[in-house]
Amino acid sequence: MAPALITPEYRLLAELEAAFDQLIERLEALVSAYAQAPGPAWAMGEATADADWLRRALLDFWYQDGQDGRATRSYVGLVAADDALMARVQEANAAKATFAALLRQIRAEAAGLIPELKAVLPFRHPALHDHLRGQGLARLHLKQCWRAIPLAEAPLARVRLAWYRSGRSIKRLTVREAEALLQGLDQEAPHVRIQRRHLAGLPDGEPLAQVQEQAPLMRANLFYREPLPDGRCRRAMNVALPLFVPSPDGRLPDHNTPPEAPPTTRTRALRSDARLESEPFLPSLRIYRYR
Repeated sequence: MAPALITPEYRLLAELEAAFDQLIERLEALVSAYAQAPGPAWAMGEATADADWLRRALLDFWYQDGQDGRATRSYVGLVAADDALMARVQEANAAKATFAALLRQIRAEAAGLIPELKAVLPFRHPALHDHLRGQGLARLHLKQCWRAIPLAEAPLARVRLAWYRSGRSIKRLTVREAEALLQGLDQEAPHVRIQRRHLAGLPDGEPLAQVQEQAPLMRANLFYREPLPDGRCRRAMNVALPLFVPSPDGRLPDHNTPPEAPPTTRTRALRSDARLESEPFLPSLRIYRYR
């Protein structure tokens, strides 16, 4: 009897399983390398930053009970790294990039596999899965798998860390698109009827903007000891995982200690050239008019 044909979906799932295995192996190799030759490290909110902390940070791939599916947990810290450890970080990031590329392909070609792979992948590493399942962490968080480990390209003189919560995404909408979104709300609610009347008073050609406030991020400003080949002396990046810093002398760069929790309100002043009105035109949908 002829062997059954391997479907494209099965092939994609098999490739992702192999990529997940490689990702785990490279992260374990990175943590083992640090455990064998630990350098100075600092972790926000932790009394000690050791190999156990690093493993928790890099291998936290799980949803906590009640966690918003769009949210990710952060592990802000700094690790002084020699050339060998930096090479391990680059290898881990390459595995993360491979995993992310396959995941994008699955989302595009076989999105129905996503629930299955979230259930299947954790069981490929029973020791890791069983340990975390006892804490209610049995569901895989894909973004926490593929998000890259931040690293500096060259030794740093100092790092300045600060919460950033002014980010937002803006999606341009037509009046008709806004009407369609309003149709999805409770049409009997008084506040919805008021917003429909407001929208009916606009010309069809007026553009609108739907705004989504983004979760607070930790931003790191890196100041290099020497200018880079392209002349840059500094760089800013978001850091949700420990930042690995090349350290020929085995020391951490000078750094500040930001508050563990982000500010509850916006800390930056609104720009004088802001294009959107300050108050939402359709509050239920976070839709604004342009000035």
